[in-house]
Amino acid sequence: MKLNSIIASVAAVILAVACTNTQKVEGSKEVRDLLPSASQVDSASYLLGTNIGQWIKGNDFGQLNFNQFLKGIKDMIKAEGDQRDSTFSKQFRIAPEMIDEVMQDFMGKRSEYTKALNKEKGDAFLEANKAKDSIEVSESGLQYKIIEPGNDKKAVSDEDTVWVNYKGTLIDGKVFDQSREGSPAQFTPGRVVKGFGEGVKLLGEGGKAILYIPADLGYGEQDNRRYGSPIGPNETLVFEIELTKVGTFVPKEEPKDTKKKK
Repeated sequence: MKLNSIIASVAAVILAVACTNTQKVEGSKEVRDLLPSASQVDSASYLLGTNIGQWIKGNDFGQLNFNQFLKGIKDMIKAEGDQRDSTFSKQFRIAPEMIDEVMQDFMGKRSEYTKALNKEKGDAFLEANKAKDSIEVSESGLQYKIIEPGNDKKAVSDEDTVWVNYKGTLIDGKVFDQSREGSPAQFTPGRVVKGFGEGVKLLGEGGKAILYIPADLGYGEQDNRRYGSPIGPNETLVFEIELTKVGTFVPKEEPKDTKKKK
């Protein structure tokens, strides 16, 4: 769904609720008694606010001017006339039909800021981290600390299968993913982010390590927050891993041609 469509949907809900508060309550007492109680109105209003707040937070709007936010709602509620009328938009500080242009510019700048900030923080973290004892750096830029090397059985191909206990965090310690206790995750190194796949192949079965994955070996500029993950663009990732088992990939043999040559 496009940004302006999402905003329009949220705005429609806000306006619908706000408009009901300005309408005169009609009907007999028996009919009016069917309305939600004041307590129910307060609860619904509050939870609608938290829901919208979560949406604003999740879409990286940053610090909004909520005085202007509320002013826009009130201006729309008291506006008169048909929205299809060319004079309708003159009642507003900014014409409502400008929302796509304004928001695209606003969100574009927010996105560039977030990318630059996360990269700046990640670079500083990695620069300080590589100076610590036992931290090694691969040719690709992956930083890692081997806690237990494990045995000689390692994954050597991106198509091998590995079973891994892991916990993934951002550099501030926030956990974004982890395997279930007692149930190692099963995958192939070629189907995870590059830094994770490379790090797994450093260990033998039973091995443990901590991986410090630069953004270009992780999700890069991809913003996973739109999918409910806390991983923003250009995030540096930290994984604690334990390789419990390795399954060697065996390519299928091509079927032999049983037809006799003439």
